Amino acid sequence: MYGGAIGAKGPRYCPSIEDKIVRFPQASSHQIFLEPEGLETTELYVNGLSTSLPPAVQLEALRTLPGLSHVHMTRPGYAIEYDYFPPTQLNPTLESRRISGLFLAGQVNGTTGYEEAAGQGALAGINAASRALDREMLVFPREAAFIGVLVDDLVHRGVDEPYRLFTSRSEYRLLLRQDNALRRMLPIAEERGLWSDEERRAASARLEREDRTLSVAETTSIDPAAANPVLLDAGTRPVRERQRIAELARRPGVSTAALIREVGLELDDEALVWADIELKYAGYLARERAAALRLAGMGDFVLPDDLDYRSLTTLSTEAREKLHVARPQSLGIARRIPGVSPSDIQSLVMEVLRQGVEA
Repeated sequence: MYGGAIGAKGPRYCPSIEDKIVRFPQASSHQIFLEPEGLETTELYVNGLSTSLPPAVQLEALRTLPGLSHVHMTRPGYAIEYDYFPPTQLNPTLESRRISGLFLAGQVNGTTGYEEAAGQGALAGINAASRALDREMLVFPREAAFIGVLVDDLVHRGVDEPYRLFTSRSEYRLLLRQDNALRRMLPIAEERGLWSDEERRAASARLEREDRTLSVAETTSIDPAAANPVLLDAGTRPVRERQRIAELARRPGVSTAALIREVGLELDDEALVWADIELKYAGYLARERAAALRLAGMGDFVLPDDLDYRSLTTLSTEAREKLHVARPQSLGIARRIPGVSPSDIQSLVMEVLRQGVEA
């Protein structure tokens, strides 16, 4: 790779040991993890030593590690280089804009990572089947699923290096949680006839239990004598008057389940987890929605020509590098740069405003 035989840009978030040495020469140590390849094999995967160095050099490096002085290497590490189709030539359904019926998914769209490939494969497969059956194709909005964030970034921003999906790439990441996946996906599944009657009843029953649990917390009051032991265990101040469970559950560390048990109610554990998150994050969710709407209307926000992006430590390293090279004139342009996430954009606005006040 460093001899020039391979010229592709490697993935930012799983670099080779060669990349790490060249990019971080000041580091004095590096962690290596030995991971079993499976239950029925004696092979170990050497995590942290991705490399394309010659096999003899790899073996010599392995034998410098404590406990591996006589190790045998069954398969050397290697580098890969793959081509990709610019994903901006795709529709949000992952169908080619130019060739009807051709769907592309996975690394061929410029992504890296198993989850990214699996998510695209699911969406492309659904839409290929929909095309064949002459049904409406599926597009996930950004606020409905991380797959929606992934595909929207690919087809509208494109890629300039292998793309990996992070929660920070979503401006709605507090809405996209494991505990509310059923609520987000149920309407899509029902619309496409994917549920059996039994599955539909089970899903509806679960959502009803969640709604009932949240309603109980919002409408039930609790005496100080019952509430204060729970509050003191959580390290928060006691109360002197009856209060609604929902108000107390919004305090950090206070368990909704414990408060509900104190009033003599037994509710579903999974429903309690969902209700607890909804109550505790209600304010953050409202603020996130407001911030997303506010940023959507700030496309003309001017960025100073002399802004030192590399010094803005509230932004990710990737964003600082991309912005330093591109030097966008406005927030609208900055938002379209691959690798600059919504959270980076929010931090960028705050940095510019803060520097303006200091000046």
